[in-house]
Amino acid sequence: MRHNKKNNHLGRKAAHRDAMLSNMATSLIMHKRIFTTVPKAKELRKFVEPIITKSKEDSTSSRRVVFSILQNKFAVTELFQYISQKVADRPGGYTRIIKTGYRLGDNAAMCFIELVDYNENMLGDGGAKKAKTRRSRRKATTAAAPATATDSKAKEPKVKKEEAKAEEVKAEETVELKDTKEVNASEVPVTEKVDTQDKTQIAEGASAEGEGLKD
Repeated sequence: MRHNKKNNHLGRKAAHRDAMLSNMATSLIMHKRIFTTVPKAKELRKFVEPIITKSKEDSTSSRRVVFSILQNKFAVTELFQYISQKVADRPGGYTRIIKTGYRLGDNAAMCFIELVDYNENMLGDGGAKKAKTRRSRRKATTAAAPATATDSKAKEPKVKKEEAKAEEVKAEETVELKDTKEVNASEVPVTEKVDTQDKTQIAEGASAEGEGLKD
């Protein structure tokens, strides 16, 4: 009977299971993210997180203990030199499991397990928090007042531009009226001069005819 035995054997004997979890932990340390089934990821989380906690104390004893579990010197170097510094301020929870659906062949639940501190997108979203705001009438009125001031300031240049355009139009109209008056004034004296010349010629002709008749 397996009373209160919560470990998932994953359908393997103890030696096979330990070797599999050791290999998966090495892959997770080297690549920072691996894809696997959900039961294996849950067992791997329980297996690898104590090893990461052990790496925070960089001593010969802790390195030997970790090497006896992983059996990979490159993974031990990566763990103690880089990952331990990255997770130094984190008191636990070094991994994250995100489910990705079901496998096409046998419909097994799939997921990926990753180291939390190496996913920059998730860290950026969690760090940015929205500031809390409250609704109040005072803020609304104070916000409305500058808005009206800015609106009035924005309208003033438009009014000035319209006034300037109207003045330009008036100036053009006055110039045109002056030009027409000058043209009319120049035309009237010419006609008057012509009329006076004709009148003088007629008068001179009449006087000459009168003298001829007298003779």
